[in-house]
Amino acid sequence: MIDYKELPFLVNKNQSAWIRFFKKNKKKIENADVFIHDLHHAIVAKTDCLSCGNCCRSLGPRITNKDIERIAKSLRMKGADFISKYLVIDEDNDFIFKSMPCPFLGADNFCAIYDVRPKACSEYPHTDRKKFYQLYMLSVKNASTCPIVYEVLEGINKAV
Repeated sequence: MIDYKELPFLVNKNQSAWIRFFKKNKKKIENADVFIHDLHHAIVAKTDCLSCGNCCRSLGPRITNKDIERIAKSLRMKGADFISKYLVIDEDNDFIFKSMPCPFLGADNFCAIYDVRPKACSEYPHTDRKKFYQLYMLSVKNASTCPIVYEVLEGINKAV
């Protein structure tokens, strides 16, 4: 697995090539979900997210009202109390955590609310989403944070 600390350097080195590749091969990528999902699953199978945890230290997920209800209930808190203790509203008018790293991330990279974590967290890194081509440019950005995303992009660019 790639060390997450090396990702900014590696992404800086490859980012423009990834973007050129996407512009040149968008139609191929539009029809490559099965391949991309297989690639995603193969990379996830050999990746230990607990040895990284970089997403939880550096990305502020969008917290939906359903997330708030679910997490607050599991913490035996009222939704309003959960909001006042943990959340703020960002420039897009979305709830996000007041501080990063995530307040529920332990020193061992375990998530204290894993079973009820926000939807944005459970879906991350989004490399197994349908119509991946719609998230390709977001993935280029996320590659600086997540070794899985980096390896998926490298795999796509070598194979498609």
